[in-house]
Amino acid sequence: MAKQTPRYHAIADDLRLRIDRGELAPGQKLPTEEELTTQYEVSRNTARLALGRLTEEGLIVSAQGRGSFVRERYTPAVWNWSVLESRSAHEANHTAGDQWASLIVENGNTPRQDVSVSIRRPSVEVATQLGLDPATALAVVRERVRYVDDEPYALADSFFPEELVRGTALMLPDDVSAPGGVLASAGLIQVRYEDEITVRMPTRDEMERLALPAATPVAVHRRTGYDKDGKPLRVMITTLPGDRHVIRYDVSAD
Repeated sequence: MAKQTPRYHAIADDLRLRIDRGELAPGQKLPTEEELTTQYEVSRNTARLALGRLTEEGLIVSAQGRGSFVRERYTPAVWNWSVLESRSAHEANHTAGDQWASLIVENGNTPRQDVSVSIRRPSVEVATQLGLDPATALAVVRERVRYVDDEPYALADSFFPEELVRGTALMLPDDVSAPGGVLASAGLIQVRYEDEITVRMPTRDEMERLALPAATPVAVHRRTGYDKDGKPLRVMITTLPGDRHVIRYDVSAD
C-alpha cells in the first residue's frame, strides 16, 4: 500500500509552483494561515506546516506580526577568483578602491565597505597558516562588511602577522588602495596563493551581520597568500551568502 503524502506537502507544492510561475512575486505576501485553512480546507496546523516547509526551503520569509512573504531575489555578484588579486588585474584596474569595489561599479552598482581593525591572537588554524606560534603571536585583523547598493553582500576578514604590517596603512580602519593591491600598500608582494572553499550554514552572528533569511547557506572562501620565498603574508576569509554570489575559476587542462 502506497504511503499517503501529507496534506501540507501538497499545499507547499502548490504554493511553490505559484512562486516558480511568478504568480506570487518576490516580496509579495502569501495568504495567511487562516486564509490557507479556508482555501485548502485543512486545519491551521496543516497550513502552518506548509508555510514552514517553504521557509525551510528558503522560498519564503516570515516577519513577526506581518505574515509570510516570497523571498526577494538578489542579483548575484559573479567572481572570477582565478584573476582576483592578480597583478595583471591590478594593472588593468583604473578605478579607485580595491578590485572588489571596481567590479561592483562595473556591474552598475554602488559598493561600500565598513572596515574595523584590531590586534589580537588569531585562531590556532589561522596562526598555523600564517606560520605563527598560536600561543604567543599577534595578528592584525581587518574585518570588513561589504555592501552592494546598501545591502550586505559579504564578510571579508584578513589576518596579517602583526610584526609584518606594523606601522603600515593596513593598521588604519580605512579602505586601502594601492597600485599593486592591498598587500603592496605595505610593501609586500604576493606571488602565489592557496584557496580553500567550504560550504556550511551560517552562524548566528553571520546571519545578523548579513541580514540572512532562514535556510541560506554560505560559502567560506579562505585564501592564503605567499611571497616569493614561500612566507605566508595574509589569510583572507570571505563569507559569501549562497543567494548572492557566483564563483568562477579558469583552470588550464595542461
